[in-house]
Amino acid sequence: MINLEIDLLRAFVTVAEARSFTRAGERLGRSQSAISLQIRRLEDRIGKPLLSRDPRHVVLTAEGEMLLPQVRRLLRLNDEIIGQLADEALEGEVRLGAPEDFATVYLPEILGAFARAHPKVSLAVTCDLTLNLLDRLRDGSLDIALVKREPLGPDLGVRVWREPLVWVAADAGVLDATAAAPLVVAPSPCVYRKRAITALEQHGRAWRAAYTSPSLAGQHAALRAGLGVTVLPRDMTPPDLVVLGEESGLPALADAEIALLRAPTAVPRAAEQLAGFVLTSLDKRHAMAGWGQPRV
Repeated sequence: MINLEIDLLRAFVTVAEARSFTRAGERLGRSQSAISLQIRRLEDRIGKPLLSRDPRHVVLTAEGEMLLPQVRRLLRLNDEIIGQLADEALEGEVRLGAPEDFATVYLPEILGAFARAHPKVSLAVTCDLTLNLLDRLRDGSLDIALVKREPLGPDLGVRVWREPLVWVAADAGVLDATAAAPLVVAPSPCVYRKRAITALEQHGRAWRAAYTSPSLAGQHAALRAGLGVTVLPRDMTPPDLVVLGEESGLPALADAEIALLRAPTAVPRAAEQLAGFVLTSLDKRHAMAGWGQPRV
């Protein structure tokens, strides 16, 4: 019987999230060489390589991708058992940031389950644009944040969600092939606004901002009124709106990605627990949706 040591598994998850043996060592209070040795011991136990190392960063192998969500669940169970035996109820405040669309569609169930498991933890959730959330992380007003990122953009945190982006409107009649595409968008610096404009300009299609609102509800109302089209993740599209296909003449869009980031300074234990809980919950949702496991 092969037994997997918790310390080795925790080192594996930390390296996978940090994409660096050095940064993982800093988080765990160990040297880079000690972390590297732990990973090799784990790979020896399992009999398969889990990480592919190159000069710039560390990436997961196929076996590592398959193992990562299972290890997160195991660590969460381990930590829950230890917490119960120690009779130390998790408490304190966790300041979480998230985009409004993701927060309203996916987070309520996850945060509700976490709150039931840890009733002494107070959750303060801030919904804002990604660049504003990044600023709040840097200035210390957030502990963790879920942010939108470009698939080929900066290396922002651990990717926890991927979903196709689609063009959405009340119906295809809001578009006139001879006129500029009317956009319903959030103000800059919204990632989806930038994605829509970039795609249209690369496609050679003129556009105009027909309606701008920082509120997701306001954008949905404008779409229902037939004021224009917007870009949304497929599964976040309200059922009374229409996803426009290739026949609309609008360009294809790259997938949406959501990443989890921690504040650069030390965060409370409750925030670390919530981060792990969110990662585990979204891993499970991805698998159930047929997307497979998210990559780091």
